[in-house]
Amino acid sequence: MPTTRHSNKPALSVEFFPPKTPVGVEKLTVTRSKLYALRPEFCSVTYGAGGSTQAGTLSTVQAILSEGQTPAAHLSCVGASRDTLMSQLTQMQQMGVKRLVALRGDLPSGFGSSGEFQYARDLVAFAREQFGSAFHIEVAAYPEIHPQAKSAQADLRAFVDKVKAGANSAITQYFYNSDAYFRFVDDVHRLGVDVPVVAGIMPITSSSQLLRFSDMCGAEVPRWIRLRLQEFGDDQASIKAFGLDVVSDLCDQLHCAGVEGLHFYSLNQSEPILEICSRLGWLA
Repeated sequence: MPTTRHSNKPALSVEFFPPKTPVGVEKLTVTRSKLYALRPEFCSVTYGAGGSTQAGTLSTVQAILSEGQTPAAHLSCVGASRDTLMSQLTQMQQMGVKRLVALRGDLPSGFGSSGEFQYARDLVAFAREQFGSAFHIEVAAYPEIHPQAKSAQADLRAFVDKVKAGANSAITQYFYNSDAYFRFVDDVHRLGVDVPVVAGIMPITSSSQLLRFSDMCGAEVPRWIRLRLQEFGDDQASIKAFGLDVVSDLCDQLHCAGVEGLHFYSLNQSEPILEICSRLGWLA
């Protein structure tokens, strides 16, 4: 377990997903209030396939605004029309939203057309064309290559295209191998891109959940981590303790190497993130 105490800390941000029940809304309100102790630079709110959580996304974004914090609303474009996106972006601007996370997104099952937008770069370009600099636009980055990319070079080119379309910064998919992150940053720098690339961090609290998520999104779980998790079996206390050690050490490595921003995928839980930040002296 790292014991380093830093006199400074990286810029921290947190992701939430829109709850689907009144109980979930209440629990997320409590979770947010606890995580505000981190003084997050922003709090992102996810957006379901084909806009399936649009109402919940906007409701959560509004709650974050009312709590005096900065939301970053996720917005996906696949399957959407120009008119639909224009309406959504206008509504967000009128709400006071100043940050977006622009994504391609996934089509909901049963949809056979991608609509007028095929790639995240199209959404970034559209937002810039229609709203100028009204929004700070984040895009996704994949240190271990997007699972649907044709090649590593194609994935890098897709990222560069998003930045050239007008993205201000990026948030990575979560990872547990810091070398993958640093290699990605070096690669895009060589291609002339130097926007901030915030490192995505996923706390480990459940073995089955982690492996399921990682298989779905293409994030690599190193073999040594998989084997240790297998050894623990159903021992949840040991899994959580191990996860805290692994992720705290990863965050410490990144910060000591000069990474300026860390983005926590909270899964609407506060305790693991607060424990990690406490260990690193980031809960001043």
